[in-house]
Formats: sequence, structure tokens, C-alpha cells
Amino acid sequence: MLFPMTFEHGAMPGSLELAYLGDTVYDLFVRRHLLAQGGKVRELHARAIRLVCAHAQAEAFARIEGLLSPEEADVARRARNAHQSPPRNADPGEYHRATSFEALIGYLYCMGREQRIQELLERAVVF
Repeated sequence: MLFPMTFEHGAMPGSLELAYLGDTVYDLFVRRHLLAQGGKVRELHARAIRLVCAHAQAEAFARIEGLLSPEEADVARRARNAHQSPPRNADPGEYHRATSFEALIGYLYCMGREQRIQELLERAVVF
């Protein structure tokens, strides 16, 4: 991984941009774990899809929310409150909690806190 990141003008990206990055970091974590367990690609992909959907991410966030530092909780709160339009078939509350989870992971990635990401994701994800 490429830690820590630097940004033009020294400003951290917005909540939705952090969520965009965090979604990818989380997806990579899930896929690496599933690959280590073994299996055929089709099965691995099906399992990964179930773990990276908004519903699963909202549940993962619920598992770690009480473990967050005030700084991490603030990042998650801002992301949850960010203006966004969930897909029509998604539960809005669940979608916003998933965005909180993704933004938190994206923030930690940008800050170079790889060990904290690992710690939280190991508690958050049920394989």
C-alpha cells in the first residue's frame, strides 16, 4: 500500500471521496482474505459480492462503531451526513452507514494507518 498520501493544497478529500477510496481498500481486504481461504474464482467472487454490498458494510460498521476514537467517529459522522442519493433499491439509512464505514477506511488509508485498518476490519468482517 502507498502510505501516507499527500494532497494538493494539503487538504483531505471530502467524505464521499474518502468513501470512494475506502470502498476499494475494503474490497481488496475482503478479496485477499477470501483468496487465502481458497476456492474457485466464481465462488470467491460470489462471496466477495455478499461482503462488500451496502448491507454487509452497514453491519460491519455496527460491529466497530463503539471502538472508534473521537477523530474516527467524527469522520464517520460527516460521511453519514454527506449529501448523497442512494440507489432506489437501497435502504437510505443502511446506505449512509455503509458510506460512513467506507469513508472511515478511506481516511485511515490516507493517514497511513494500515495497522488500524487491519485491526478494525478484522473485527468488522465476518467471513
